[in-house]
Amino acid sequence: MNSATSKQFEAAFSGKRVLITGGLGFIGSTMAHRLVRLGARVLLVDSLIPEYGGNLFNIHEFSDAVQVNISDVRDEHSFRYLVQGHDYLFNLAGQTSHMDSMLDPYTDLEINCRSQLSILETCRKYNPGIRIVFASTRQIYGKPDYLPVDENHILRPVDVNGINKMAGEWFHILYHNVYGISACALRLGNTYGPRMRIKDARQTFLGIWIRLLLENKSFEIWEGGQLRDFTFVDDAVEAFLLAAANESVNGRVFNLGGDGPISLKRLGDLLVDIAGGGTYIERSFPADRKRIDIGDYYANDESIREALGWKPQTSLREGLSQTIDYYRMHRQHYL
Repeated sequence: MNSATSKQFEAAFSGKRVLITGGLGFIGSTMAHRLVRLGARVLLVDSLIPEYGGNLFNIHEFSDAVQVNISDVRDEHSFRYLVQGHDYLFNLAGQTSHMDSMLDPYTDLEINCRSQLSILETCRKYNPGIRIVFASTRQIYGKPDYLPVDENHILRPVDVNGINKMAGEWFHILYHNVYGISACALRLGNTYGPRMRIKDARQTFLGIWIRLLLENKSFEIWEGGQLRDFTFVDDAVEAFLLAAANESVNGRVFNLGGDGPISLKRLGDLLVDIAGGGTYIERSFPADRKRIDIGDYYANDESIREALGWKPQTSLREGLSQTIDYYRMHRQHYL
């Protein structure tokens, strides 16, 4: 981050009241740490439902500098109270597992769709001046027709999660267009880094790879020739803050990318190299996963680069090194 951006962030966030839904999760807690350093007054809202990634250890280094409210975004009455008086809302709460969305579609609908509408209605009625940045997903594109995927690509989700996240995203854009709510959305790809969920693959497959690697067990690579790109969490947080600090992007959606595309096999080799050892097994997708697989994906993120001057600062090797070091030190808190 350059000095101009640092001054911009201090002007935007110092002394301001910031609400983060999903605030005890991976991205939310990393964002909270950054905002505390910028002088913001931060309230973290999280349900701490075991399957969804919230973890009190994520804020252990700065827990005395934030407020925490254990609440579910499906609870309209509590959110009506919580949203009042805040300058910014980083709306990160969500159900992220694609398989869970297929096995329990109604819960995914409640969290990723209906609750998003409820949040926006609450903001409209009780805090219409709040500035919202919504965490959307590349999953709404489905199987790409071309690469890299830009924001003009057709939206064709392949699972329930993608459909509900698409609706949640467009509720935000609609409420900007119709009611003037300051809102935009970032379409995240594979975000990784310290504090991510590693006990299973609900948040990202990379988490379970790292867990097994550190347990000296083989991890599985499905379809190793597939291409993906990866965004380090600090770079994702930078994008959220830039989007919040710039009113010019209200009503817009942006892709986030990373340090270029890489095949899953090469990613596995890089991970083993950084860790200093480890093994993996290549196999085909299980049948239930193959039905909702999107194939190759990597983002064209020129729009956010042009609009906000954002670009990834962390190489994949550097980001993976930081991530492995973090879990070597703190793995027990994430199992």
